[in-house]
Amino acid sequence: MAACLALSLAATTPAAAAGGFATEELWIENGSRRIYGIEATPDGAQGRLPVAIIAHGFGGTHDFARAYLDTLCSLGYRCYAFDFPCGSPKSRSDSNTMNMSVCDEAGDIEAIVRHFRSRPDTDTAAIALIGESQGGLAAALAASALGDTVSRMVLIYPALCIPDNWNAAYKTEADIPDTTRVWGVPLGRRFFREVRSIDVYATIGRYRGPVLLLHGDRDDIVPIDYSRRAARTYADAELHTIHGARHGFGGKAREEAVARVAAFLSPRRQGKQDN
Repeated sequence: MAACLALSLAATTPAAAAGGFATEELWIENGSRRIYGIEATPDGAQGRLPVAIIAHGFGGTHDFARAYLDTLCSLGYRCYAFDFPCGSPKSRSDSNTMNMSVCDEAGDIEAIVRHFRSRPDTDTAAIALIGESQGGLAAALAASALGDTVSRMVLIYPALCIPDNWNAAYKTEADIPDTTRVWGVPLGRRFFREVRSIDVYATIGRYRGPVLLLHGDRDDIVPIDYSRRAARTYADAELHTIHGARHGFGGKAREEAVARVAAFLSPRRQGKQDN
């Protein structure tokens, strides 16, 4: 998944104050892929900052991260929320979902981490990944390759079930049609061919850093047992069950998730654990 990396700041959108942080557009290039995102920086921030990279799920956009930005910036994090190329019909990076690929999404996360590690304003010992649903699977795969360049990771109802689901639906590669519609979103054959070979738990367990898993016990899209197994697989993991929550947190479930993420990523807590 290695790729060339370049940076482009959009000149059309100036930084704008928003509840204790300022945002601006940031494009990051991963080979031929151009990744659109927004960078949120705490007001008055100086020196090298910790970074939180936030990955949305299937069919989502960078808007998923907005529930977390105020809290994370208040902890001193610079945040980057982005649209996976081909990850959604609404993606500002590339809306052609027929080219969607979990492997490409993991590679995009790796490229984003490399970008922030190359910057003098990044605390390279404090780069966190946050991924929801399919973005959680992509983050987990990326972390397995990135190793200790990722300080810690949050997986929110991660869709670790994707290979199992589609290998059950398409018993052989020959069974995969040219186009499959998932919740109305068209996907090409490559998506399903690639996930056939992903051994989720053998791969994600290579990451040895701290992991927080958040999952609702009424999730009917990704059964919580996938996160329970992940918690047993990781060397340093905690699973927090949000009771009564389904896939996609809202209301009190979202508030609980934000609070748990804040506690896990608190610099004070990290200092105690890492010393």
